[in-house]
Amino acid sequence: MGQEDFGVEAKPDDYGETSHDATIGQTQSEGGGIDLMSNHQLERGLKSRHIQFLALGGAIGTGLFIGSGAILALVGPAPLFMAYLSMMFVVWIVMNNLAEMVTYLPLKGISIPYFVSRFVEPSLAFADGWNYWYAYAILVAAEATAGAIILQYWTTAVPVAVWIAVILIVILFLNIIAVSFFGEAEFWFASIKLITITGLILVSIVIFFGGAPDGDRLGFRYWENNPEKGWSAFNPYLVPGSTGNFLAYWTAFVRAGFAFITSPELIALAAGETMAPRRNIPKAARRYVWRLAIFYGLGSLCIGVIVPRNNQSLLSGSDAAASPFVIGIQNAGIPVLNHIINGAVLTSAWSAGNAFVYSGSRVLYSMSLNGQAPKIFRKTTKFGVPWLAVLFTWSFGCLGFLNVSNSGADVFQWFSNISTISGFIAWIVVFITYLRFRKAMNFNGMLSALPHRTPLQPYATWACLVVVTLLTLTNGFYVFFPSEWNVADFLAAYITIPLFLALYVGHKIYSSIYQVRKGVSWDGSPSAGSKVRQFFLLATPIPDIDVVTGKREMDELEAMDVPPVAKNWLQKAWFWLA
Repeated sequence: MGQEDFGVEAKPDDYGETSHDATIGQTQSEGGGIDLMSNHQLERGLKSRHIQFLALGGAIGTGLFIGSGAILALVGPAPLFMAYLSMMFVVWIVMNNLAEMVTYLPLKGISIPYFVSRFVEPSLAFADGWNYWYAYAILVAAEATAGAIILQYWTTAVPVAVWIAVILIVILFLNIIAVSFFGEAEFWFASIKLITITGLILVSIVIFFGGAPDGDRLGFRYWENNPEKGWSAFNPYLVPGSTGNFLAYWTAFVRAGFAFITSPELIALAAGETMAPRRNIPKAARRYVWRLAIFYGLGSLCIGVIVPRNNQSLLSGSDAAASPFVIGIQNAGIPVLNHIINGAVLTSAWSAGNAFVYSGSRVLYSMSLNGQAPKIFRKTTKFGVPWLAVLFTWSFGCLGFLNVSNSGADVFQWFSNISTISGFIAWIVVFITYLRFRKAMNFNGMLSALPHRTPLQPYATWACLVVVTLLTLTNGFYVFFPSEWNVADFLAAYITIPLFLALYVGHKIYSSIYQVRKGVSWDGSPSAGSKVRQFFLLATPIPDIDVVTGKREMDELEAMDVPPVAKNWLQKAWFWLA
């Protein structure tokens, strides 16, 4: 893929550990090579605790604290709980796929589109990269909108536009300085969220057993079939009976995706800026899924326990008063706690928006190195921050100002719908890329060389590929019912698919024309027939996939890593936690 050089740089880690770094300089190539010159290098400033909490912070946001209430009101507690459990399995596989690839090649400047270009083909990488960037940019606007509405829970005297501006300015500040500062801020943001959700689960258990001030023992009362009061485990969706129950589950499954979309990718995108990546990335990936299972599994179960699905407050859109946790605690007669929860929900929106600006800017930076985005986005500060990529991604957060002239619920729903489908498409590409990567490693007899292996592969990836493809194609199925038809909802559900295909085919056509103008075909021969065949080739042949470039340098980087040794039980507990 090009000439390489290797440099070693020592950096202090937690507790005085030294983490060495490798600088991989690669010239650009058709296979997805990255041009990493010394004047636009990222810095490895993220520690183990930073990347562990980075992905978790992106996942635990308004989707769980607020969006889950809308799902509960629509379909009932059982589909909500089942949908989150189902989506967590998909997220686990996505995380496993990414962890295997980025642990093998945690190069500086890489992103997921880099692996797509290297293991599948460049046009798909181009479409995937811009799809990722678009999803992250839209999510910044969604979180800024949600954060502004949450602040209105306390006062409506301040215009929404002012709150959106304040949120965006803080997010920009945290992203434009050194990445270590960003990682530290995200660590504390995420810590607040973890403490909050843990406390909410414990409070919900107390309410379940009747320990709240009102003394009412709820149990699974709201799961019982009680037509008189409008309670039931399932609320059939669109049609009655078992079919309606299944459609309720499927609808919840689709909508649950918003809570997780693009969050497992955060660890992969941070790989090039992580200290001791081959030690810290697998650790973060394993912990991430178990923590999600606890917080989302128990959290979604608790929501269905403390709030009935027909509570009118759940229908108030993305307003903070629609948070099922706030509603449940207020109904139980517990004072003050609702304000504490709101504060935590606000940090959730802030944290998620912060993480999405980081991720979008890193995707844009990596694509610029790969020749698939303008070169101007390669520029970094002396602290290794791609500041122009940060500014460009952050600027799309200003779409949140649409909320000034439209209802917050409508804008939030649009943002969430569009970004969810972008995320599903991105996951499909991750599955395809991993399967190609695994085949190439197997072809070269190098599967045993993977520093991180995950269970159930490749069968789990094939299964999730089918499931997520179905979710993508059917996410807007409800609009095809005559009573539910709505042009705006149809576009929100499906416009991302033709846009993605247009990017993919457009890049194929442009690349082919470019090669013809150069007077050579894709494989370097003057044959016109070869150019045509390459255009219709959907993936690089397995024998031609490069699984070696960069491996030696990453092996040397791993060999120089000295894991920290706990000196006492406190440090031992800390190393286990973070």
